[in-house]
Amino acid sequence: MHPEAPDAAFDLDNLKRKLDAGATRAITQFFFDVELYLRFRDRCAGAGIESSIVPGILPISRFPQLERFAKMCGASVPDWLRDRFDGLEDDVDTRQLIAANVAIEQVRALQQEGIDEFHFYTLNRSELTYAICHALGVRPKQAAA
Repeated sequence: MHPEAPDAAFDLDNLKRKLDAGATRAITQFFFDVELYLRFRDRCAGAGIESSIVPGILPISRFPQLERFAKMCGASVPDWLRDRFDGLEDDVDTRQLIAANVAIEQVRALQQEGIDEFHFYTLNRSELTYAICHALGVRPKQAAA
């Protein structure tokens, strides 16, 4: 739900109005619980929304920053995610590996549900997203020789 929406029904009605007015797709805020996204997608379908609902994926660079950002946005941070990053405050390399793994797992789970479009929030740090996309098989097209 958008942090400024009074409730989920209002938020869904507002999204439907935007799509009915000509928007061709919606991009969600970031999330880490795939089931939350799937329930939202199902609620959208139940409300008559046929447009693409693109999941917002946030690769995690620094966990404390993520928690502050999530609090401002009203996004949830699951305990399993906290556990994965616990004790890595000073270990940049391991944090990057864990972050890539979390995003790859998330995208793969969504792909199994038929999702084929993703929006990555890079926060001006494209290196991690580039590596994630590479691991997922999304690569720059090579020029013909």
